[in-house]
Amino acid sequence: MFVGALELDVLLGDVRSLKQKRSVVRPVVAELRRKFEVAVSEAGHLDLHRRALLGVACVAADPGHVTEVLDRCERLVAARPELELLSARHRMLGPEDE
Repeated sequence: MFVGALELDVLLGDVRSLKQKRSVVRPVVAELRRKFEVAVSEAGHLDLHRRALLGVACVAADPGHVTEVLDRCERLVAARPELELLSARHRMLGPEDE
């Protein structure tokens, strides 16, 4: 079993409140879940209006599949015009990791 984690640090466009932030972040989270069947959550920068840290997790038997899914998730977020992807950090845990 392989577990992949992806942290996406994003800058939001013209957002002036946490309510507006939610209205931008929620559809992105829902689309990632629906398209790729991954676990997704807003995992950081919760008190900042224009920043969000999205955490994405994927589990599979093949590490190549995990990498492919997380790369596709990153590309989807990077392609969203209302977001600017500041950084993406990938991690992989496998059977050798304890």
